Amino acid sequence: MKETGGIMMDELRVLVPNGMMGYGFPLEDFERGLAEKPHAIVVDAGSTDSGPQKLALGEMTCPVSAYQKELAILIPAAKKHNIPLIVSSAGGDGTNQHVDLFVEIVKEIATEQKLNIKVASIYSDIPKETVQKELANHNVIPMTNVPELTEDDINETSVITAQMGAEPYLELLKKGDERPDVIIGGRTYDPAPTAALGIHYGFSPALAWHMGKIIECGAICCVPTGKTVLGRLREDHFLIEPMNPNSKALPHSVAAHTMYEKSSATLLPGPGGVLNLKNCTFEAETDRIARISGSQFEVDSTYRIKLEGAKTVGYRSITVMGLRDPILINQLDDILAYVKNQVTKELPEEAEQSQLIFHPYGKNAVMQHLESVTDVGHEVCVIAEVASPTQEMAQLLVNRVRTTLLHYHYPGRIATSGNIGMPFTPLEIPLGLVCQFSVYHLMTIDNPVTPFEVKQWEVN
Repeated sequence: MKETGGIMMDELRVLVPNGMMGYGFPLEDFERGLAEKPHAIVVDAGSTDSGPQKLALGEMTCPVSAYQKELAILIPAAKKHNIPLIVSSAGGDGTNQHVDLFVEIVKEIATEQKLNIKVASIYSDIPKETVQKELANHNVIPMTNVPELTEDDINETSVITAQMGAEPYLELLKKGDERPDVIIGGRTYDPAPTAALGIHYGFSPALAWHMGKIIECGAICCVPTGKTVLGRLREDHFLIEPMNPNSKALPHSVAAHTMYEKSSATLLPGPGGVLNLKNCTFEAETDRIARISGSQFEVDSTYRIKLEGAKTVGYRSITVMGLRDPILINQLDDILAYVKNQVTKELPEEAEQSQLIFHPYGKNAVMQHLESVTDVGHEVCVIAEVASPTQEMAQLLVNRVRTTLLHYHYPGRIATSGNIGMPFTPLEIPLGLVCQFSVYHLMTIDNPVTPFEVKQWEVN
């Protein structure tokens, strides 16, 4: 048993309602989780999976109403059961702007429901001046396959935020009776809140990190996949249990999820160290609960945090075209190459400043050169994407692409009408600003807490 604050604990239970705040969850599964008397509710709200536009443009993963609906359920549940609610990477990008927005939502819900709660926020934005200073001191290095950072990159970036580790959350959990009821965190390494809980209650950091890695995605590790999951952390192992009674956490599905979004199946680096799973075992505790043990955590001698930032680089337009003529489809690569070449000849100045990409869905659009299936469907959807310095230029080029392919008399053509079907109007669809990651680097820090400002409030 682990002793913390005079409380003997042989099991830490962490309830995760869903793998991404805002995506919804079955209320009945969440209530089953609450019946297991969890010690905390943890939910991640962020990811860079959907690209750089959130960081560059200040957008969020989900509509505000989605976050409001879920927090209106989670906050009173946490208060009723006297357990902390921890939300990380607020808004998707975890920037200070979205941490503040989430805090306002929390305050509004507490006021409407007449809840007396303590709220804490942890901010993750890093001043550009700090990054520039550390770059000059050779304390910033690129991630794999990322170019070296430059001062121009920093200046062009809209905001720079950093993935915090477990330590800022751990500091708040240590406050005893003054511990916040709700913690809204900025950009966070996904497993960190669960790791902080495990470390706070005296459990193995390795097991805590590993359990956090699994449950931060909810019940995606289960069969069939679901949303709400309960993690049970014990002295020498942890258990994963989906709250949907028709779902199962199987050893192979949980093991597979351990490798999810990772470049290595056994070494998972994060803030402060590396989770080493070379001696890890995945077993069946019951027919629907998985048991994991053997995880190890290797502490880094140098503490690094990942910096994330993005910038705008132009404007994008697309056109969506359906193709069904087998004569055309059988020579699609050559035809698209002709279209690109012809547009470049007709609009050389614009083409020089732009990028044209074809996405032939039905023929390698997803896997591209890695595709192993050579069969092509009887119909293909080609999305032509153009990125240019202005929206007008992008519209011009994508219009020329569409009309060129529409009327091109390709070899063997029998039809005399248009070659493509167009499901949408406008035929050329402006998508607005194009964004690009400009900062994706590791920065050395001396203290894993001090870069992340904390604020606290009471709502009566």
